[in-house]
Amino acid sequence: MPLARDARLAVGLLRKALNARRARRALRLRLAQRGELPVGRFRIAVYFADNAVNMYQMRQWYAPLRELAREWPVLVVSRGAGGANALLEDGALPVAYAPTVRDVEQVLAEQDVRIVFYVNQNTRNFQMFRYGHRWHVFINHGESDKMYMTTNQFKAYDYAFVAGDAARERLSRVLWDYDLDRRTYAIGRPQADHYSGDLPYQPDERTVVLYAPTWEGDRPSAHYGSIASHGEALVGALLATGRHRVIYRPHPRSGVVDSAYGAANTRIVAALAAANAADPTAKHVHDTGPDLGWQLAAADLAVVDISAMVYDRLAADKPLLVTRPADAEALVDTSGYLSACEWLDAAEAASIVRHADRVLGDPESVARLQHWVRHYFGDTTPGAATARFHAAVGELMHRWDAWHDRPAAAGDVEVETVD
Repeated sequence: MPLARDARLAVGLLRKALNARRARRALRLRLAQRGELPVGRFRIAVYFADNAVNMYQMRQWYAPLRELAREWPVLVVSRGAGGANALLEDGALPVAYAPTVRDVEQVLAEQDVRIVFYVNQNTRNFQMFRYGHRWHVFINHGESDKMYMTTNQFKAYDYAFVAGDAARERLSRVLWDYDLDRRTYAIGRPQADHYSGDLPYQPDERTVVLYAPTWEGDRPSAHYGSIASHGEALVGALLATGRHRVIYRPHPRSGVVDSAYGAANTRIVAALAAANAADPTAKHVHDTGPDLGWQLAAADLAVVDISAMVYDRLAADKPLLVTRPADAEALVDTSGYLSACEWLDAAEAASIVRHADRVLGDPESVARLQHWVRHYFGDTTPGAATARFHAAVGELMHRWDAWHDRPAAAGDVEVETVD
């Protein structure tokens, strides 16, 4: 057995090395075809140290950042070959590939970067924190009540852009000696002003249900995923009615830790395909595309796990059900929306049709939803969040000017670093 295990490990390492080599080769070709970036153009950098598996964290920011770039040009600094390849293939924003710290320093030497955005808590973010004379701002990749949203790592950034009052209350309960008023800006959800993607079907009389589960998590406290506990039963029940259309959008990391979770995901995908083959008018959707928005706008009801999708749906101000984690060790913050949401237990997953009809027809549920939408996101009038986002960036640019122009600035010297 040890020999077999070692052999599998060796094969896995070889496959990983070959994939990495192919990624670097493809990246060199793409960069050569693109040519050099203009020097001195970019004022804002988005630091992305991950590979393609976490591209969803970047893609949701594409539209807001493209609009922001009309006033302050934006550059993505990518540290991994896989991530850089995906970014260049998407073509949404200019990309600088900086695999080493020395490469990062070269980018900063060539560009007038005044604000650095971070979409996640990758440990390699720390390598960028060493550079002063610019603001380091955590913008995250979604709003939720996960424990991730109250990590003490917030303190590492100069500022954080948060969604609204709920986020500030959440941070105030956990972070010690953290000046929320000075170091956070409430901007709402700018992505809701830029819903993207086209409907892959023609709307009809069917009730559209979006099922958007998260991945299985890598520790019991984060076991929020419902594919294995709820997914097959609820999707099967919806497929059986003939009056529902399912949009299934699983988290891209589904099954990376637990093969059983991945197998359940595969069976759901197969069930959708079989239902479409049996009834071509059903038009059920297995959605793995980069665009997020059309699903939220099109779905009459969303069924989501404890994840950012809860709050993406809240920002759309439309009905939803939240799956209750099957693992009792999963941490659930019931001080916010989850204290008043519509829960779906695993034992009730097969009764999804009854629960859907109830939530869609209940005026009290709608009123509760609207209260929590305001609490989490403030004014959700189209364009309001984008205006707050731009205003926050404008204020930080003003603060940058104030610090740069102060009398002592002429003698400021950044510490040189090496790999």
